[in-house]
Amino acid sequence: MAITTQQVVLKNNESIDTLNMDSHQLVLAFGSRYTFEDKEFSKRLIPSSPDQHIIMCSTSGQIADTLVYDDELVLTGISFEHTDLKIAKTNITSATDSYQAGEQLAKQLLADGLVHVLIFSDGHVVNGGELVKGLNDILPNNVAFTGGMAGDAARFETTLVAHNDVPVLGNIIAIGMYSDRLEISFGSNGGFDPFGPHRKITKSKGNVLYELDNKNALNLYKEYLGDLAEKLPGSALFFPLSIILPDSDTPLVRTILSVDEATNSMTFAGDVPEGSRVRLMRSNIEHVVDAAENAAQTCLESDTSPQLALLISCVGRKLILAQRVEEETEAVKDVLGNNITLTGFYSYGEICPSINNKNTYADLHNQTMTITTFSEI
Repeated sequence: MAITTQQVVLKNNESIDTLNMDSHQLVLAFGSRYTFEDKEFSKRLIPSSPDQHIIMCSTSGQIADTLVYDDELVLTGISFEHTDLKIAKTNITSATDSYQAGEQLAKQLLADGLVHVLIFSDGHVVNGGELVKGLNDILPNNVAFTGGMAGDAARFETTLVAHNDVPVLGNIIAIGMYSDRLEISFGSNGGFDPFGPHRKITKSKGNVLYELDNKNALNLYKEYLGDLAEKLPGSALFFPLSIILPDSDTPLVRTILSVDEATNSMTFAGDVPEGSRVRLMRSNIEHVVDAAENAAQTCLESDTSPQLALLISCVGRKLILAQRVEEETEAVKDVLGNNITLTGFYSYGEICPSINNKNTYADLHNQTMTITTFSEI
């Protein structure tokens, strides 16, 4: 009993005939936004049978085994022997609909035998924090969900997701997995170091931050960045915020997506509620790589012989690691072993429970390596 996989890396929209998609239950197609904007090429990826599923997702970098690609299309065909799949999907045009989208997707998947849900979400229109809340409020306590937000390199312009169709802006795809033999484990770790004083969010709305300790947050942030403030929002990937939400003791990481000089505000990849405590964070390459290793070790605590691993890491980590980016994928492979298929992408947000596999309540993360492993027993 095993999960069987096949993986192909295509360059310059090469022929897709090298991957026999009809032989796989599920195909994960990770590529650049420009690949999926080629509608004629995307149409050629769509399977002929509705019983086969191809998920297309634009990224900030594609992972195949330990290699990381920028322009190539990574196709991973996956077949489960004892697992059924159901796809739920929706499209939104406003971030204010993100919570309802999460509720709707979860309701579509509720059925006997549901053991896990994989999420592939637009990373531009969707408020990932609200999407996660909606899913959390509907899915049973014994069903965890993991996944990530689509990327667009470091451009933050357009992200594209689709199931058996041409990818468009605003899509959210949820894969329900139903089985009594599927083992799933997950782990998430960041490796960023907090510094400076704790501050309280005193004015915010959703994922837009205005004030910390009753002072303008953008001006305060620029003081920390110094000369790097001129390179915002890109430079913010190197200095995310650690945030502890009200009524929580678990720190999360929030990355800045954009700044608005007119309103002196910062927009984050997840909600930044008033009353939350925050600290600035900075990167350390060795710690970032160690965090990927730690996430893999967490997976092995529940599944000692994983057969497939989905790696979703943050675009900020990719920019920080630069030419050393494959050190974190190699660290994961060293832990999980050679008898496993690695696939995944660099994202605008990672979705995973925060503490351990006993707690299925998921959070939206930034700047983490998040790993989901699968095996059939």
